[in-house]
Amino acid sequence: MRRIWAAMAALALAGTGAGAAATADAAPAATARATACPTGWGSGDKGGDATGAVPLKDIRTGRHACYDRMVFDVPGGGSSLGYRVGYVARLHSGASGRYIPVGGGAVLDVRVGAPAYDPETGAPTYPGRVGRTLPGVHLAGYRTFRDTRYAGSFEGETQIGLGVRARLPFRVVRLPGRLVVDVAHTWTGSR
Repeated sequence: MRRIWAAMAALALAGTGAGAAATADAAPAATARATACPTGWGSGDKGGDATGAVPLKDIRTGRHACYDRMVFDVPGGGSSLGYRVGYVARLHSGASGRYIPVGGGAVLDVRVGAPAYDPETGAPTYPGRVGRTLPGVHLAGYRTFRDTRYAGSFEGETQIGLGVRARLPFRVVRLPGRLVVDVAHTWTGSR
């Protein structure tokens, strides 16, 4: 009878060990998923030709697991929209030189080669007002974005101030009819 109890105890201990091993194996997999964020974007200036003739229609934002995103919608703008994006100590309107305060630990000066008006008629195509937050953009719950300011549209270029938590890596992606600016949550690539 003792042998049976000893065998059952040995099996129970072996099962506990196998369960612990399975749990230990699952932990590294979860950690690997947590560190799957892209790295290597850098925080230096990025850009190309920044003026255009196809008007800007909308600016919107989105939250992602590894970064916060700002999208500039320029229908008909193709996939070669001009842009210049870089960190600045203070945001100044390109048209007037006026200082525009932007909240956050760091400020990205985003310039898109698309006017916020119809070049033929001068009629506004985007309802931004200089010095004000972007219409329809609400940043509550974002990990990186803190503030937005419309800095104006002048000579085929629209300028936005994007306040972020700190100077963090970012990338710019051109897509047909859109320009995307992603700002990472961290430098390390972990969530």
